[in-house]
Amino acid sequence: MFDIGDKVVYPMHGAGIIEGIEEREILGEKKNYYVLRFPVGDMKVMIPIANVEQIGIREVIPNEEADKVVAFLNRDKSEMSSNWNKRYRQNMEKIRSGDIYEVAEVVRNLMLRDHEKGLSTAERKMLTNARQILISELVLSKDAEEEEITALIDRIVEEESV
Repeated sequence: MFDIGDKVVYPMHGAGIIEGIEEREILGEKKNYYVLRFPVGDMKVMIPIANVEQIGIREVIPNEEADKVVAFLNRDKSEMSSNWNKRYRQNMEKIRSGDIYEVAEVVRNLMLRDHEKGLSTAERKMLTNARQILISELVLSKDAEEEEITALIDRIVEEESV
């Protein structure tokens, strides 16, 4: 399905590069794994190849699509529930989806809400996680530096909140 060097997104973790394919024996069962390295956060994980579809692993979006995601961040904040618990669950579903537009929406909405009213500890943690996921995919998609993408997102949302 994927090859060494492919850039992929692991929902809830972010985007990384497949560095290798290894066979490992765990509990007496041999399985093939992708070795995925995340440039943002410099973490490595092993994903069973047989579970890739179930997990929702997908290719990183192309550069042109990344520009659309950046433009999407410029849109107005979308409706969010005033009920903290409901809003948290809805945002978590969006992040779990692995869809970059859903993740971008969570980042934009939570950053704007933070400027307006502040965030709870749990929502602040969610924002940090969603930002990391979004930044990691944009870094690989645009072949850019993490600091450059972080500054871009901050600048866009800052302009929105003014």
